[in-house]
Amino acid sequence: MNDGDTLVFVEVRKRGSAQFGGAAASITATKLSKISASASLYLTKFQTTPPCRIDAVIFDSASASRLAEPTWMKNISQ
Repeated sequence: MNDGDTLVFVEVRKRGSAQFGGAAASITATKLSKISASASLYLTKFQTTPPCRIDAVIFDSASASRLAEPTWMKNISQ
C-alpha cells in the first residue's frame, strides 16, 4: 500500500487469545526477516528504491459480542 509517498509492506495478524502474547507477539524476528527479504526482492523491480517501511495491522481477541478493533503498528522493522 502507499502512505503518501511511502511504499508500505503490511503484515496482518490475528489471534483469538492472548494466551501466547497476542497478535503482535506472533511477529517474531524470524517472521520479520522473511517479510524483509520479500520486500527486498520486490524492491529490485524499481530503478530507484522508493521510501518504504514495514507495518503491521493486528487484531487481538474480542468478546463474543463485538469484533476486534485493528491496531496499526508503523515501521515495525526498527
